[in-house]
Amino acid sequence: MMSMMGGGMILNMVIWIIVLGFLIYGVVLLIMKPFEKKEDSSIEILKERYARGEIDDQEFEAKKTVLRNKD
Repeated sequence: MMSMMGGGMILNMVIWIIVLGFLIYGVVLLIMKPFEKKEDSSIEILKERYARGEIDDQEFEAKKTVLRNKD
């Protein structure tokens, strides 16, 4: 009977370690979220316009250069 109780305690500890691991992982993700590198939305809009054929190669490169030099 003692060995059965010890096995249950070990399983309980393993479950709690897994739960705490997921909790710590979630907190780290929330903390790191603001530091993720995000590309400027204006560049994304420019890429979409180029993909739709609204602007040609020269205009795309010129506008991209202007937008990147603003930073």
